[in-house]
Amino acid sequence: MSYVLEINDLETILHAEEAPVRAVDGLTLNIMKGETFALLGESGCGKSMAALSVMRLLPEAGEIMAGSVKLGNEDLLLLPEAAMRGIRGKRISMIFQEPMLSLNPVMTVAEQIGEVLQWHFRLHGAAAQERIRAILNQVGIPEAARRMNEYPFQFSGGMKQRMMIAMALAGEPELLIADEPTTALDVTIQAQVLNLMRDLQQRDGMAILLITHDLGVAAQMAHRVGIMYAGEMVETATREAFFRGPAHPYSRKLLASLPGRESRHKGLRLAAISGNVPSLSREFAGCRFADRCDHAFKLCHEAAPGWAVVAGEHHVRCHLFDPDLLRRSGERGSGDEESQQTVRKPGRADESGAGIELKRERRTISSPPLLSVTDLKVYFAIHKGLIKNVVGHVKAVDGVSLEIRQGKTLALVGESGCGKTTVGKGILQLVSPSAGSVRYNGLELVGLERKRLRKMRAEFQLIFQDPYSSLNPRMRIVDIIEEGMNALNVGVGGDTGEYRAEQQPEVSTRRRVDALLESVGLPAETKWRYPHEFSGGQRQRIAIARALAVNPKLIVCDEPTSALDVSVQAQILNLLRELQNSLGLAYLFITHNISVVEYLADEVAVMYLGRIVERGTVDEVLTTPRHPYTQALLSAVPVIEPESTRHIIHLHGDLPSPVNPPSGCHFHPRCPRVMPVCHETYPATSAFSSTHTAHCYLYPQEPDSRRF
Repeated sequence: MSYVLEINDLETILHAEEAPVRAVDGLTLNIMKGETFALLGESGCGKSMAALSVMRLLPEAGEIMAGSVKLGNEDLLLLPEAAMRGIRGKRISMIFQEPMLSLNPVMTVAEQIGEVLQWHFRLHGAAAQERIRAILNQVGIPEAARRMNEYPFQFSGGMKQRMMIAMALAGEPELLIADEPTTALDVTIQAQVLNLMRDLQQRDGMAILLITHDLGVAAQMAHRVGIMYAGEMVETATREAFFRGPAHPYSRKLLASLPGRESRHKGLRLAAISGNVPSLSREFAGCRFADRCDHAFKLCHEAAPGWAVVAGEHHVRCHLFDPDLLRRSGERGSGDEESQQTVRKPGRADESGAGIELKRERRTISSPPLLSVTDLKVYFAIHKGLIKNVVGHVKAVDGVSLEIRQGKTLALVGESGCGKTTVGKGILQLVSPSAGSVRYNGLELVGLERKRLRKMRAEFQLIFQDPYSSLNPRMRIVDIIEEGMNALNVGVGGDTGEYRAEQQPEVSTRRRVDALLESVGLPAETKWRYPHEFSGGQRQRIAIARALAVNPKLIVCDEPTSALDVSVQAQILNLLRELQNSLGLAYLFITHNISVVEYLADEVAVMYLGRIVERGTVDEVLTTPRHPYTQALLSAVPVIEPESTRHIIHLHGDLPSPVNPPSGCHFHPRCPRVMPVCHETYPATSAFSSTHTAHCYLYPQEPDSRRF
């Protein structure tokens, strides 16, 4: 059998002062022509370092110690650097995770793609320009002849990722390494990028090494799957075999960590994986997952497991699947009863930590809305010229109305650039609304004098998308949490909720910080550490503790899990739900992750270009979406059922500019069901129930609804 890529026993270390970090430790995999191999695992497992080893683009501290990497019949590790420069970009190309950091900001698109063509094909002048236009058209860049002379900052996130793909494909590679190619993209743009990669693979027979932690993307794209943990592969299988029945306890935990509607309906806690990926600088004696495994027994800590065959091409590195071990365990006496009970093949998801019912039912509250937003508008002036004349406005939020009750969660979903974050900031008065009303607990916040608004700040808080950027790197955790308490004069003896109920008024602020950290699942002693000493999930827990420190009743969560692995995401979602149940918190949850919405939200509002186009309960909107944009959004969400035959609605083009939005319905330039009336005036409200409404001409309009 002929492979495009063969990796055998690859070992890569990173030299550090204390001890070498074994980033890749004995990795073996192969990929055939026209095949996609998905490499899955948490951050810190060595996936990206394996890709960089193949490309021989390791950081200065990195070194390949052993193994082979064969492209066809040629071992790349034996080639001099001059020869590798002829292979990179031509026979092997790589799409990096963050396109803005990988693209040269002072070079045009044409210049960057032209470098590849000039180096590998000796193309210059008109021939190179024609080839660049063809490549950009191939990856779906509109008006390629004009936009090829623009700079990366002039493109949206999805377009920048397409540029990266265009550069990677310019050399017509045999192997494409895609490192988290869709992590920062909306589901609609993600669907376009994945569809593009699949089409190009089918046309050219290209092999793809897809590195991701998104199980839905892997189920949609991969032919075979490999699970990597702590520098080594622990399971390999065909896509169908893996998603039908993952074998390794770590793989099972990853799948059980996925949020969804079923978990919400049954009131189940997500199966988060306790602990973190172990340091790769330590010496491992047994199984590397043993400290986090629910099925670990004595041997798991003493001896490293070998490979075992589950069935066919399905292999796993786990003692629980060792037939000799299973036979020996059956021959042991009564003194080994504990081992006999433990040495078994793990069951399905209900044994992997999922299926634990929450102790408290979600509160049912029929009181008036805690937050009521009416016709909120946030416009940003565009200045031009020496005297900064106002020549237009960015209509970031253009007439949004919503309500949130105490103890409830409203999810605000939509593509990047539609105004979701600006809505949250406008509600919290972090940006000044241009018009509209924001009433919190009956009090109008718009226009409220500064002193009164400052006193109200403790009532509503914000959890930012990137906890590392929002935490001061020069402050200890204790100072970060105390800062808000001191600024807003929040005392230590007030009514602060269940997790503070045992405290007395005289308890010190320091004791309260300890209680806050413990309430979000962190030891009290971590308060003396700095943000950089924590993982991404732990930093997000600290951000939640900081928000809770001032006793809020409403929290705006702005993409709090978008950059997290599914296992860490499960921990944060469990925490947010438990805090809501115990403290009666209300959440405005801003996200583009529909599975998170299914698990956490009570109601959903779908936003497009500054306006809400559909809203309703989570079951109404996600089960029977009415607006064509909502239907397209939901159809593009990757699912883990590889046999799924659902139809994906592909949207053409990007989100229009909020500076000059389209006339009539803002969605009509991209709508697959557009009618002439859609070009004329914005549609009124169409009601499908007392809670489910949409703005679309496909349905009867309410005569008294206000039109824009």
